[in-house]
Amino acid sequence: MKQPGGIRFGINFVPTVGPEERSAARYFDESLNLAARAEALGLGSARITEHYFYDYGGYCPDPVTFLSALAQRTTRMRLCTAGVTPAFSHPIRIASQLAMLDNLSHGRLDAGFARGFVPHEFDAFGVALEESRSRFEEGVSAITWLWTQPEATWRGRYHAFGPVRLLPLPYQQPHPPIWVVTTFSPELFEWSGRNGYHLMAVPYISTHENTANLVGIYRRAWEAAGHRRGAEQVQLSLHCYIAEDGATARREAKRYYEEYTTKLLQAVGAWSSRRVAAYAGYQNLGRAIEANAYEGVLRETKALIGSPREIVEQVAYLRGWYGDFEASLQFNFASVPDDAAHRSLELLGTAVLPALREQGLTTSLDGSAPPGPNRPRGC
Repeated sequence: MKQPGGIRFGINFVPTVGPEERSAARYFDESLNLAARAEALGLGSARITEHYFYDYGGYCPDPVTFLSALAQRTTRMRLCTAGVTPAFSHPIRIASQLAMLDNLSHGRLDAGFARGFVPHEFDAFGVALEESRSRFEEGVSAITWLWTQPEATWRGRYHAFGPVRLLPLPYQQPHPPIWVVTTFSPELFEWSGRNGYHLMAVPYISTHENTANLVGIYRRAWEAAGHRRGAEQVQLSLHCYIAEDGATARREAKRYYEEYTTKLLQAVGAWSSRRVAAYAGYQNLGRAIEANAYEGVLRETKALIGSPREIVEQVAYLRGWYGDFEASLQFNFASVPDDAAHRSLELLGTAVLPALREQGLTTSLDGSAPPGPNRPRGC
């Protein structure tokens, strides 16, 4: 699928809310409505993660279910798993579910895969953290093989099957675009580029210098492997909170960002007592998250928070670090109220995107101007 140049935008869901604050049914209803409105405003993708057990991510153990519901409410936006964790499921099951979603959406699936990083999730599934990388790589390879062979036989380290005939096959041929979620590992950035996979990165718990260097490793590996230059896609996950007045946005967003951080720390707390060679430095992850204070996030533009004019400036600043990328934006992170999430989205679509378009920095999903707040899609 041909993508427009410049900075692109999508909506990103990392549920960071629990039953005490919002029921799962209410969270899903609000998120699906928010995503449908995002498409109407010209955002090109919706992305949701896979996690378990904690207020951080626990409301989405199955991205495919959420995206299947969203496929029935949208017609154009890409539907991104961000990502499915091969270590926790059999490749036949993952390949079948994703192929079904690709058909339900008529070829709008972007198949994102994640290695996983929450220790308790691995413990609960009975999978060793030391095996996460090898299980991840084998899983992605086996899934791709199932999608592309009339009858697939597989003999790997963790899985053996076949010959089997996968049904349904993906709508997109030979298969949906493959994306890899990664944050710290230079080896995984390089592996993703070498294999021609697109990239989902999370810059907010690192520095722009470090993340940009890793993205550089990815892009160089992409070109060195002979993939078409400029065809790679880089997606950055960013919190987004916009108000007409920048000071109001910064003041209101503080409590939600700090709540998000607290819940993330609860999910990764086990790293303080773990030492796993395959996750070098993760024993310091909690301290790194704690040190990533809200004031520093604002100062270093690790999130898009402010007035529409300030958001335009922040996007231009990030482009200086990363070149062209897709900003995958979390609007309803933590317990952000639904009306505040919609306000941010509306201001992005009706004020930020037109300003960026005037500067030649972005286009909407179909290249047209986004509709106003009360303008129906298609009019």
